[in-house]
Amino acid sequence: MATEATFTVPSDEFPLGTVFKQLPNVTVELERLVPAQGVVIPYFWVRGTEVDDIVGAFTEHPGVKEIRVIDSVEDEYLLRVEWTIDYDDVLTVLAETGVPLIEATGTDQQWTFEIRGDARSDIAAFQRRCRELDIPVSLTELHALTPVEKPTEAILTDTQLEALVLAYDRGYFESPREVTLEALGEELGISQQAVGSRLRGGVKQVLGNTLSATTVRP
Repeated sequence: MATEATFTVPSDEFPLGTVFKQLPNVTVELERLVPAQGVVIPYFWVRGTEVDDIVGAFTEHPGVKEIRVIDSVEDEYLLRVEWTIDYDDVLTVLAETGVPLIEATGTDQQWTFEIRGDARSDIAAFQRRCRELDIPVSLTELHALTPVEKPTEAILTDTQLEALVLAYDRGYFESPREVTLEALGEELGISQQAVGSRLRGGVKQVLGNTLSATTVRP
């Protein structure tokens, strides 16, 4: 089933995030992403600044080959950025895994990415690859494109949701189980006790929400 997910990453962990050191009040929004042979070329809108030399506000970042202004309207600038695909960041992982990017917005606090997979396993593959490359992404929202009756994600903490999604994808809830708490903990970078606590808390929240909304008829 097609699934959409929202991830966040600290602003300084993403190319172009260095702009917020000089221009903390701007907002950067991804216009589109163009994978090409050996490079990734994103187009960004930078909003909320009247700096004449907008390119100069972007300090050098590893992997960035070129930045140039394509268009500008008052305090908004459309930038074309090119950097090598062998630099490990969120956009190169998206290009590598083939997961479509719907939207990305950056502030001085964090970058927020919304992606879509043909199946939930595509989202899991993206998240797993980010972990392999030590890219600190955090899953904040996950939902199927088919409408569901109860938005259970809203009652879960980010860590509970992340643990439940990983456990489900790895087969923890199958019988017999296909993965151990220890293995899940290794992927999440936490102890197996912490994984168990997050899973129990998440399951309790989901059950409580479901049962409290159930009408019992005499």
